[in-house]
Amino acid sequence: MPDFNLAYLSLGSNIEPERNLPAAVALLAQFGRVRAVSNVYETAPVGFPDQSDYLNAAVLLETTFSARALREEAITQIEAALGRVRTENKNAPRTIDIDIMLFNRDVLQIGKRHIPDSEILERPFVAIPLAEIAPDYVHPETGQTLKEIAQQLSLRGKSRTDVMLWPPALRPLEHT
Repeated sequence: MPDFNLAYLSLGSNIEPERNLPAAVALLAQFGRVRAVSNVYETAPVGFPDQSDYLNAAVLLETTFSARALREEAITQIEAALGRVRTENKNAPRTIDIDIMLFNRDVLQIGKRHIPDSEILERPFVAIPLAEIAPDYVHPETGQTLKEIAQQLSLRGKSRTDVMLWPPALRPLEHT
């Protein structure tokens, strides 16, 4: 078993996202090594349209934490530090939302969350950033690469090159 785990994370914010997304990545770095960050995408809200657009991105974090510890300790702490308030409306505006989409090549259940998260197959604002940071990663349940999954989805939004999440060296290369 390796001394570290690879956590593929999805981040979203629509309350001061230009500040909260980079802050979340910096805080994640306290719990491991940020190996890659995607571009940032601006997309319309899902499920509750009467709110500001979201900024979404993906992060590959190398960590010694287990998936459960990462979720229950690190992510919960980061979301609280950035003022995340949970309400009955799961689609309400938020300062930050961090979800574990993939963890190593594992299939896990952490509370009510299944990993790999089903949103990878359904939500372009999840799949496309993940495909940027790990295009050849093979989904452990479907056998498709993240690149193949992303190519099947259409993103209704725009890339936000003005929002820098982490040092430029960790950003994905532009594919021509």
